[in-house]
Amino acid sequence: MARKPRLAAGRARALGVPTRGTTNPNRLRKVDRWIAGTPWVCSVLRAAADPLVVDLGYGSSPVTTVELAQRLSVVRRDVRVLGLELDPERVEAAKPAADPPRLEFRRGGFELAGTRPVLLRAFNVLRQYTEDDAAKAWDTMLGRLAPSGLLVEGTCDEIGRRCCWVTLTAEGPQTFTLACLPSGIEQPSDLAERLPKSLIHHNVAGEPVHALLTALDGHWAAAAPLSPFGPRARWTETVRRLSADWPVLDTRRRWRLGEVTIAWSAVTSSH
Repeated sequence: MARKPRLAAGRARALGVPTRGTTNPNRLRKVDRWIAGTPWVCSVLRAAADPLVVDLGYGSSPVTTVELAQRLSVVRRDVRVLGLELDPERVEAAKPAADPPRLEFRRGGFELAGTRPVLLRAFNVLRQYTEDDAAKAWDTMLGRLAPSGLLVEGTCDEIGRRCCWVTLTAEGPQTFTLACLPSGIEQPSDLAERLPKSLIHHNVAGEPVHALLTALDGHWAAAAPLSPFGPRARWTETVRRLSADWPVLDTRRRWRLGEVTIAWSAVTSSH
């Protein structure tokens, strides 16, 4: 039997399941701000021969993809952003916002529509998958990146005030970031409901991610005397205390934004 011809680049079979599609302006501001403000991430984009960035699963509105293009233009003026969605109606609805070649929209899933971006943002797309299927999706997406490319995959709430994400290279996960509006939490473990699929089922006693959240809660309680100076000051002191025992990779400048980035090896076991 004759073999079927392979699909040309850009026409690869779209892989995945459509997301629920909830989208709000500035929902992904925290992760965008982290991408644009983290030197080792920015250096990958600046060094790329082709500064293509893919936003996978932008949802019912292209607004967060448009915002990503705007924010990354500060890092590199010639950046190109491609928004991908499985739902063809969402793609058609997004096209009026396009500004080729700087900003485009196409139908596509984990195969990335045959492209090879240097940076891939995939937010709120894996929550409906099993942990095993989410891991397979990681492998598929990583296999489509350009050399030295990065995947930023995570989850956030509907208004973007509670977020968690993993940053991966071809070698696998490298870092884990928690981000919040400090005034919007009772304690850091409130972020547990937004853990990525790779961690959310492991937030139980004896697992590293549970130990991390427990440690954050303990330091948050110890930092209560700073509350009169505001929740950002309390969060900053919480992370400062955490950094004595955990491999915190960022600095006070990021902590004051309600963030903390940890080495991935510290929050995962051999599960």
